[in-house]
Amino acid sequence: MNRATPRLRALAALPFVLALTAYPLVFALWYDRLPDPLATHFGTEGGGRADGFTDRAAYAAVSTLLLLGLAVGWHFFVRRTALWGAWATAGFTGTLLVLILRGNLDATDPAQVVSPLANLTVAAAVAAVLALAGRALTRFVPEEEPVPGPGTTDGPRLPLGPSEVAGWSRATGSRPLTVLAVLALAAVPVTLLLAPWPEAWPALLGLVVGVPGLALARVRVTVDRRGLTVRPALVPRPRVRVPLAEVTGATVRDVDPVAEFGGWGYRVWPQRTGVVLRSGEALVVRRDSGREFAVTVSDAHTAAALLNALVERRGRL
Repeated sequence: MNRATPRLRALAALPFVLALTAYPLVFALWYDRLPDPLATHFGTEGGGRADGFTDRAAYAAVSTLLLLGLAVGWHFFVRRTALWGAWATAGFTGTLLVLILRGNLDATDPAQVVSPLANLTVAAAVAAVLALAGRALTRFVPEEEPVPGPGTTDGPRLPLGPSEVAGWSRATGSRPLTVLAVLALAAVPVTLLLAPWPEAWPALLGLVVGVPGLALARVRVTVDRRGLTVRPALVPRPRVRVPLAEVTGATVRDVDPVAEFGGWGYRVWPQRTGVVLRSGEALVVRRDSGREFAVTVSDAHTAAALLNALVERRGRL
């Protein structure tokens, strides 16, 4: 797994910083010349005549949040070989937003505003130029080195005799996930009191978010002769178990939940799964299928050492 360096992330954020500086400035300079509401959606008929409208202040907020959202996404997921994509995205989006404002300038009737197909061509051209700039900037970013995993480095080991019995267990949790789950569950009775069924159907969302969220908010991680087990701290089920027979090795590494797993909680990806409740130290287990299982927990070094010792002893039997 390759990780984005601080320099790479800074270069990926730079075009969005420029866009978020220039676009609000243009909006402010043209504000008094813009109609309210603005023409913001255009059909294919009539040369691209407006068929959707948005309040001027709302459009300013939504368009700015769009740029911010794209900036955050590229900041977390950018890779050296895709830096050009961040610059192209910022260029295309920023240019198109400015062209929409330009089309609305001094319009007395927003319904008569037209956004010709040429606007998309201009935005695409700007995106292409900035993509070349982003690609050129790649030379200032060092090659990303893969984070060593269990299959590429030897993990720690504990001295364990042939007849010795050993086990390790730790509880780990996430305060933000606990708070979110509690708030979601608290919203259920409030929603049911404020509105009759079926208008109170959003209460179901509270259960969908709150119940699994509370179950995952604090988990117990155990390593013993059976392998690795992760289960909710308060109840025995549901649980995730990696049998010792399927373990080929274990190691410890720092985990970035967003970059590596796309978020927090129980995560499933093609080559790895995990229970990721925070960033930082994690126990990473390599299975005989080649897949990885990771769980963020303190004292992961001891857990990995014991698991490797158990795997090594099993191989000698």
